[in-house]
Amino acid sequence: MTSRAERGITYAMILIFSAAALYPMLSILFLALHQNTDLVTGFVWPDKLDFTSFKTAWTEGGFANGYKSSAIVAVSVTAAAAACSVLAGYALGTMQFTGDKLVFGLMVLGIVFPYEATVIPLYYGFLSIHPFGIHLSDTYWALILPQIGTSVSFGAVWMRAFFRAAPRSLIESARIDGASTFGVLFRVLLPQARPAILTMCVLIFLWTWNEFLLALVLIQNPVKQTAPLGLSYFASSAHVTDRTEVAAASILVAAPILVVYVLLQRHFLRGISAGAVKA
Repeated sequence: MTSRAERGITYAMILIFSAAALYPMLSILFLALHQNTDLVTGFVWPDKLDFTSFKTAWTEGGFANGYKSSAIVAVSVTAAAAACSVLAGYALGTMQFTGDKLVFGLMVLGIVFPYEATVIPLYYGFLSIHPFGIHLSDTYWALILPQIGTSVSFGAVWMRAFFRAAPRSLIESARIDGASTFGVLFRVLLPQARPAILTMCVLIFLWTWNEFLLALVLIQNPVKQTAPLGLSYFASSAHVTDRTEVAAASILVAAPILVVYVLLQRHFLRGISAGAVKA
């Protein structure tokens, strides 16, 4: 049992770190709610709430197209990477086959390898390779395919940890009852893996939505620019002198991530520890 002093120290540390995390976010939010004529320095609550900056940032920054592009890319990457990760994690976590350790090592390498080193080769590769006569450069595929690859590396390792922690007796009982390999996965393990899968999907969605470098290099069509890329262009334009509009644009870009996290918070916290028992 922990003493009262230890609990007090724990709560104090939680409050300190929470304040450190919330302070910049609330500062940006309060700045966005000020009028552009207000002199704002630091953490100041506005005397009168003004949402004009949000409207101006949304229309002049073209965030309708940015939201559409980011949603297409993020949802596609999350769905495809989650499906591939579950299958790969199931194979690596419950089966033994020739080269399984090598495959797992390649997955780990895919996580630690800096993807920034692949951006320029990807750019020239998409310019020269046209599978089935389809031009991949300056399309959503140029963002979707590379991010599926990087996300599957993380997702496979994540799901492998969960499946390795699953009781062997449960799997063996299902096989004795006549369940096939996919039957064990879909009927026995997947219902228990829901928190881990949802947590993985939240993380992949977050990383994909916030991706900036790939969109900057591979997308030139303004209609297909993602929301973070649109924020960069908006902040570097003539509107940079209006801090309230830039702050409002930042809130608009971050809002979907906050909404997804709040809706799936319970599953996210459960999933963080779901596969932490056995790596």
